Amino acid sequence: MATTNNTLKHHLACVKDGSRIFENAFQGVARMILDQPIEKVVVNGKTTYDFKIFREGKKHVIGMYDEINSFVSYVKDAAEGGSSKEMAYVLVGEPGNGKTFFVDFLSGRFRNFLAKDGNRKYTFRFNGLDKLGSYGKIAAIESQTYEDPMILGMNLHEDQGANKDYLAKQIGFSENEIEVLYEDYRPMGACSGYIWNDIRNHTGGKLPEMLKYVEIIPVPLTESLGTVTGKYPAKDKITSSAVDLLGEESIQRLLHITDTNNPYRFDLRRGALARVAGGGIHFSDEIFKNKKDLVQVYLGVIQNRNIEIDGFKWPIDSLIIATSNNSEFNRFLSEKEEAPIVDRCRISYVSHNTNYKMQQELTMYAVGNETKTTINKEYLHLDPNLNYASSVAVVLTRLPRSEKLTSVETMKLAAGEVAGEKSIKTLAEVIDTLNQDPDITKRFGQKGLGQRNLGRAVQLMVESSETNEGRCMFAYDIYRALERIVLDYVTDANDRAKYLEDLKVAKGLYRERVMTEMFNAYMDEPQAIRKDVMNYVNMIIGIDAENLGPDKMWKYKDPQTGDLKALKVDERYIKSVEERLGLKTEEQRESFRTSIRKIYGQKISVDPNYDFMDNLELVKAVTDVRLKSDIAGAGSLIGALANRTNEENQKLYDRMVDTMLNKLNYCQTCAQKTIEYFCTQEDEN
Repeated sequence: MATTNNTLKHHLACVKDGSRIFENAFQGVARMILDQPIEKVVVNGKTTYDFKIFREGKKHVIGMYDEINSFVSYVKDAAEGGSSKEMAYVLVGEPGNGKTFFVDFLSGRFRNFLAKDGNRKYTFRFNGLDKLGSYGKIAAIESQTYEDPMILGMNLHEDQGANKDYLAKQIGFSENEIEVLYEDYRPMGACSGYIWNDIRNHTGGKLPEMLKYVEIIPVPLTESLGTVTGKYPAKDKITSSAVDLLGEESIQRLLHITDTNNPYRFDLRRGALARVAGGGIHFSDEIFKNKKDLVQVYLGVIQNRNIEIDGFKWPIDSLIIATSNNSEFNRFLSEKEEAPIVDRCRISYVSHNTNYKMQQELTMYAVGNETKTTINKEYLHLDPNLNYASSVAVVLTRLPRSEKLTSVETMKLAAGEVAGEKSIKTLAEVIDTLNQDPDITKRFGQKGLGQRNLGRAVQLMVESSETNEGRCMFAYDIYRALERIVLDYVTDANDRAKYLEDLKVAKGLYRERVMTEMFNAYMDEPQAIRKDVMNYVNMIIGIDAENLGPDKMWKYKDPQTGDLKALKVDERYIKSVEERLGLKTEEQRESFRTSIRKIYGQKISVDPNYDFMDNLELVKAVTDVRLKSDIAGAGSLIGALANRTNEENQKLYDRMVDTMLNKLNYCQTCAQKTIEYFCTQEDEN
């Protein structure tokens, strides 16, 4: 029997004083998200919100700004009683773009949230039923749909007025509080209502006697039980049935129950919905892969929020989230008679991640955080350029072609970087135009190599003999692996041709990165190019300064350290860089300088560490100029490194390898291979 701490009266008093809570699934999820910090961010030229709860933990959600904003507004609207509470939320998109990961992450966070005191879900159990006579040896029955004890509190008497009186006089709820509670009123489920009526008849309707049969218990949060957060994966046409969702008649129970009208003869926990019906999240993976009659079951559940079997009803309180891939969804849409289902869904089209900087974190997920080993259990080194090479390659495949922007400009603007004269506004216009297309797959970021494809490419690299022999995952090998993936897994010929073209562009960007690395290695300084780029920027700011003396020395305050620094303005160096950029006339030079000064003014105020290294044209020009002035051109450095027959060239090679090993995180294999690649003329843009 119930002790003082687990009586209904104690629970209702706890809700009254705020130590326990009565809220529906939408309110719980909305409170969990909105109680955490929220930041404003600019994504693809538009201001949006970033909810910090999705960015916590070792393996968190990366990007997906629009999708998360859409989901939060859906949950918030449903929590405030809007039309969303009669809808399911469906994530539609290409395979491998993070739909299932997002829902699993949300479910995990929700379970952690409910495990904290004050958020925990409770339900009730009827004890001592064997005394009633018609339940055989069944002594205790839990609410099958994990109903909240407050639902029982609102249905103690058949007359609603008497229930409100009980809550006001016995527990102390004010009229206003009772009104708020009744906004979430729902009747008891068929079996709980039936059993409660049996108890009423047995005790002669005396409430204190009836309440002795009630015990309040916490809802179990164990993930493997499928309670609170449950997942129903689409099964094949033969083995799946409505039983998996709703439950069925239980032979075991019929052996005990003498009253054949008793709805407790149905075992609802056999289905996936009842286990999350007490304010949980039901996740239907690949919902449109299910056969039609199952999708029809979902229609009833989504709209009425009821489990119905043989005319009996069990009201449920669940947030229903589903996923689907584009092809299944389009097939479903083409069957016009299925329109009512889609009408009951809030569709969110999930795009691939198109920010190559964020992709670098996703690439780390694909590579794995554990220390890699070769087949012979030896340590496997990662080339420091591997992450950049992989991230740029897959992101380029996800960017649609546009007349206004080249693929590299699109990539840089999508990552919030500078792309020459092109502004973020141009990207926003391109995205708006593409998103008008009724064919979803033609929209921005909707097509491309997904995370699974990247994972497969990494696997191909790890299993190759070169990687195992050299004990290093050399960056350039990722292109061969990705080409293999494109040929093996991409079925559409046009997509295949586009992706292979994108991989060529990615190789060109890798080539430029290698040039920079080689210069840093040659200068024996990890940040050599960065310093030279900033020198150029500071020189063109100082060249017009009033305090510039005849010796061309200019003093300025370093925004990063706040220290006063002196710099000699070298006009020959400035002109050499600008010639490399193809700026021939004075007007062109002045226009370029003005744009650099403008970027400097905008960026430094927000980020004092901004270093112009994202301006690839400028970095390339500075690299070329320095290589030319220091060692009579990149050609002769290539010559010196390729032809090591004389002692001086060998010394230069050894010194550069030494710098790469000790200062730039290379190993012997990738240092040698990177130098070899630098010495070839491959992938020159």
